[in-house]
Amino acid sequence: MRGWWQDLTDLVLPGECGGCGRTRTVLCPECRAALTGAVPCRVRPVPEPPGLPVVHAAARYADEVRAVLLAHKERGALALAGPLGVALAEAVRTGLRECRTTVGCAVPGRTPAVAPAGARPGCPSGPVLLVPVPSGRAAVRARGHDPARRIALAASAELRRTGTPARVLAVLRQRRVVADQSGLTSRQRLENLAGALHVPRGGAGLLAGGPVVLVDDLMTTGASLTEAARAVRAAVGGGPGVGLSRPVVRGGAIPAVSRGDSGTAVYDRSDRERSGERTTGSIEGDVYKVRTTPGMVTANDVGDPICAAVVAATLDSFEINRN
Repeated sequence: MRGWWQDLTDLVLPGECGGCGRTRTVLCPECRAALTGAVPCRVRPVPEPPGLPVVHAAARYADEVRAVLLAHKERGALALAGPLGVALAEAVRTGLRECRTTVGCAVPGRTPAVAPAGARPGCPSGPVLLVPVPSGRAAVRARGHDPARRIALAASAELRRTGTPARVLAVLRQRRVVADQSGLTSRQRLENLAGALHVPRGGAGLLAGGPVVLVDDLMTTGASLTEAARAVRAAVGGGPGVGLSRPVVRGGAIPAVSRGDSGTAVYDRSDRERSGERTTGSIEGDVYKVRTTPGMVTANDVGDPICAAVVAATLDSFEINRN
């Protein structure tokens, strides 16, 4: 029978590398290089959902990186949170540099930037605010931890260690139960998550304390980050493009949609009362209803002061030079 002493030993002297299985190491040098050796870059899912903030990823979701993320998330290899946090911190830094260039934000702890002509007012001054995308309550209970929040805490510590003030704000909450995302298409995931997150009362004031970076361990379709960005924008008073009713299809993007049938609980009553609605064709030629819920944007605005960072993203999302 496995006892508490063996559990403690696994934390101090891990049995195997989370990426390749090599014994007696949390993460071997080769797998660490796969996770943190590349320069983070911007990623875009295919199709790209409107309202998705600019996202940067540290690594491609494949091979050793995939194994490390799954070991941490599903098998409770908590010692991997440290190296995963280092990777996420690098993606956050890269995203902040782009925000500084396109919006005029000053990266905390660095020389303030001068906003280019025509740019929006810069991001708030203060520490970088890492806002993790929350896992569902059932998933947290089953896993025994919230992977994204744990990695965010490690990334925040790494940012502070290297001179960038940062803190974690776990202000996003699920307002309703959502279906299991596995097996759903990109459009179905958007429908499943639309209106599912919110910032509770009191959280909006905290979000004004510095530049906001949404963080997660993995981006696949971008639906979770899109919904998280919508909830944050709604909490802080909207943001760029809020309330637009004209869907924009760019780079294969699709609108956030609802089929409008009574069997799909996508928006709660208050969202329906405060939202506009129109009918439009999807990229597949079908007709769907697009609801402009509070905080939703229908175009991916490069001037959005909210950005996002993830440890890894799917391979096709790295092919961003699509016109």
